[in-house]
Amino acid sequence: MNLFSLEGKTAVVTGGTGVLGGAIARGLAQAGATVAILGRREAKAQEVAEALQKEGLRAIATPADVLDRGALEAARAALLAQTGQIDILFNVAGGNMPDATVFGDLSFFDLEQEALTNVMKLNMNGTVLPSQVFGETMVKAGTGSIVNISSMAAQKPLTRVIGYAAAKAAIDNFTKWLAVDLAQKHGAGLRVNAIAPGFFVGEQNRSFLLNDDNTLTPRGQQIIDHTPMARFGESEELIGTSVWLASDASKFVTGIVVPVDGGYSAFGGI
Repeated sequence: MNLFSLEGKTAVVTGGTGVLGGAIARGLAQAGATVAILGRREAKAQEVAEALQKEGLRAIATPADVLDRGALEAARAALLAQTGQIDILFNVAGGNMPDATVFGDLSFFDLEQEALTNVMKLNMNGTVLPSQVFGETMVKAGTGSIVNISSMAAQKPLTRVIGYAAAKAAIDNFTKWLAVDLAQKHGAGLRVNAIAPGFFVGEQNRSFLLNDDNTLTPRGQQIIDHTPMARFGESEELIGTSVWLASDASKFVTGIVVPVDGGYSAFGGI
């Protein structure tokens, strides 16, 4: 099982202060990696890092905005000064925005261009920029694993969710493109893959899925009805796939998008 060990590796997790990013960061640290918690809120990044440290894990607060190249480059320099290497990048930062969603009185024809642009920037640019900044270090070392976070919305478009779905579909394509580009130009030691979570309850979507008493909303019930396992995912259930894609256990795996979705992507509804 040493194939799954991340001992001696340094991993950057963007969006590491969120529910899913935090779980992935903990899992990578438990597998032996030193984990850099990258998020916009310095105090929150420090809080998450300190919580991991109290568990005896190696974690570093690395505050930065994924849309700010200068901040990312400063974070890279600081991290290299502390660890000397960057081996793994998880691009977890992203999310939906209400103004880019067709819901209630807002129709497709009312969508503001700025709202669509902003959600595309957060998800697509927020994945490309860190991949450029931290991936450059991996290229120099000749080895590294980049893991992007996709979504079920990329594979099976959801009603209402136009901007986010388009952005995540772009990430699927980018994942495959970058996997080929890095392998062909810089060697087989560089890999790029993605995870497509099914429906997990987080800060952004809780009110859409659950009522105040934790019963299902109509939207939440629709999702459960189309998930063969008949439940939402738990954030810790992303850890196994994350460690696999980060480690030598997936040494010959690149350019794929792995669903972790309770069977949602396999179900046709009938």
